Amino acid sequence: MNEGIKINTLHLFPQLDEMLIALLKSLSAEEWQAQTVAKLWKVKDVASHLLDGNLRALSISRDGYFGDKPENIHSYEDLVGYLNQLNIDWTNATKRLSPEILIQLLESSSLAYYKHLQTLQPLENAIFPVAWAGHETSPNWFHIAREYTEKFLHQQQIRDAVGKEGFMTKTFFYPFLETFMFGLPHTFKDVKAETGTVVAVDVTSEIGGKWCIQKTNTNWLLVEDDQFRVDAQVTMAPETAWKLFSKSWRPQDILDRVEIVGDQRLGMKVLDMVSVMA
Repeated sequence: MNEGIKINTLHLFPQLDEMLIALLKSLSAEEWQAQTVAKLWKVKDVASHLLDGNLRALSISRDGYFGDKPENIHSYEDLVGYLNQLNIDWTNATKRLSPEILIQLLESSSLAYYKHLQTLQPLENAIFPVAWAGHETSPNWFHIAREYTEKFLHQQQIRDAVGKEGFMTKTFFYPFLETFMFGLPHTFKDVKAETGTVVAVDVTSEIGGKWCIQKTNTNWLLVEDDQFRVDAQVTMAPETAWKLFSKSWRPQDILDRVEIVGDQRLGMKVLDMVSVMA
């Protein structure tokens, strides 16, 4: 791994894409219409959204083509609203496409997008910052990791909807979750606490891990050492983590699925983290 790259995900894209295509080719007509945990989307809509991600990213990042530029984007909420409308427009338009066409387009565009990502210099600034982490600029390695989480999340939504297992492994899930945890300091940006206060998130099982943030004089920071005395620790299963932090489940829905030890105020704040644009 190059010095300065904290999460290396680029090598996982071909495997992720290959598994997606095999998954989609295995689906029955009924499974393509199965409801996913993303309440507005069925399986076919999620596959269509993945295609949109490839094509839109290639157009903007590789080709420098932005299309119609958004107007009246003055806040994070405005940006989320704009992106949500883009998603709705796309999924509505592609309802007329067959699953076979979607698969063909996903195969070709995924390969093209992976080839493009390989051309990006990891430590240079990405074309867009990772807004859910509170960044004004982000390095390309983090942009790539963010794109990895998108591909992992939506494939897992499909697998979850149709009962296709075999994807929640250390190889694929851990870098997804590790990237998501970069949203934790931003979630706590307005939370007052004494300097040195430590909050931990423990995702159980061999595919999970433990992450800590610590309050400094000015902000909260992710810290690599997990041997701190923690003031609050939140423990949850991987299934809960990926759905909660992608806003598929909300805190009030999963209180019986998490354990909070220590400061309850700080522990409950962890549950507000959303590491997607939603």
